[in-house]
Amino acid sequence: MLASILAVTIFLAMFVLIVLDKIEHYLITLGCGLLTIIFVLGICLHSGQAIMEVLNVKSIFTTSFWHTVGQASEDSSGISWATIIFIAGMMVMVEGMKRAGFFTWLCMLIAKLVRYRIVPILITFMILSAFLSMFIASITVILFLAAVTVELSQLLKFNPVPMILAEVFCSNLGGTATVCGDPPNIIIGTSLGFSFFDFLTNTGVFVLISLVIMIVYFYLAFRKELKQNEGGVDTSTIPSPSEAITDKSGFIFSCVIFLLSVVLLLTQTQTGLTVAAIGVIIAIITLICSGRHGLELLKKIDYKTLLFFIGLFVVVGGLEQTGILEVIAKFIKNVSGGNMYIMVAIIIWLSAICSAFIDNVPFAATMVPVIKELAAGNGGVLAVLAYSLAIGTDIGGNATPIGASANVVGTSVAAKAGHPVGWGEYCKKMAPATILVMIICTLGVFIRYNSVF
Repeated sequence: MLASILAVTIFLAMFVLIVLDKIEHYLITLGCGLLTIIFVLGICLHSGQAIMEVLNVKSIFTTSFWHTVGQASEDSSGISWATIIFIAGMMVMVEGMKRAGFFTWLCMLIAKLVRYRIVPILITFMILSAFLSMFIASITVILFLAAVTVELSQLLKFNPVPMILAEVFCSNLGGTATVCGDPPNIIIGTSLGFSFFDFLTNTGVFVLISLVIMIVYFYLAFRKELKQNEGGVDTSTIPSPSEAITDKSGFIFSCVIFLLSVVLLLTQTQTGLTVAAIGVIIAIITLICSGRHGLELLKKIDYKTLLFFIGLFVVVGGLEQTGILEVIAKFIKNVSGGNMYIMVAIIIWLSAICSAFIDNVPFAATMVPVIKELAAGNGGVLAVLAYSLAIGTDIGGNATPIGASANVVGTSVAAKAGHPVGWGEYCKKMAPATILVMIICTLGVFIRYNSVF
């Protein structure tokens, strides 16, 4: 009993400190993780085995961690090292692409292809944001996309805020479509054994439908603000896309490596390679191709984010070891009365509402064991609940400026360019869009998985 109370207290304290945002997030989760190991697992439970299960180091040395077909790559309890390794590997690849100027080149090329017309740029950048976020962290996508948008807005004389908001929304939306698109999906996929193709053929369908509707929504919402000056703009002063390429050989390697990562993820079911193995392969190839710049790429890895995940997994592991997550699962089951429609609605909307105000990563990590308990060994039910959790946590964060990291980054870039975005302005357009997509996805889940219900 004491262990359970202490585990919940540490977990809630961690959430409060993250929301207050006064201390770096990785220090918060690492500190709370250490408290969990010492006081909850060590002093209260007196269990060395529980500590080893939460640390989960032994899973790295198993064959199934690196190569498996149709199975989870590791146990869902404790630190998900597959998540950590995969994210680290993709970080290396992205840094290599950034160094070569790949992202700026891509944005400038698309703008040139649509002849620098504002509305076509809005539509193509929304699609680009959604597509790239299927493979690359949304923070990275928004960092370069928002920066290019600001640069174009200064040259073409338009307000960049509407376009940045649309890009932010689509980055979070696109990340829902794949196992590597958003951190919650990586956690869900690696913990429950869902592949890239599993997500793409399930959540990806809802994302595609929602993206089409969102393009229409944002066009109608912002068409007046994005109307180009009647006098026209001299586009001859705009830099050529080729000028963005800082390393031609590195650029070619970046394109090949990116395509390789897509192929490896798409063929994951056939090859049996886990996301951890794919992350390591991509990182090694990137470092080899980078030559003397390899060390520079390693230095640019966001180690704080990786440490944040490690501490988070330990705290959630403490909740799992004390049985708190089973209590939550039973509560949801009792409230829903075992009705799958109600259960799915609770998972989707609870995830969305919570993710609008708190970090969706710890929420997703907490809910994975809960939905596993709710499914009670039924694979079909587990899949539906997993995709529902991914939809809620990924898309729900769009509703507020603090709901997702991409939101914070996008509004920060706009503010630095002299276009601050307040809560009122943000929520006026983004909250209705979020609710609309959540309704579409909820109905979509009900219809598509009706046989499971």
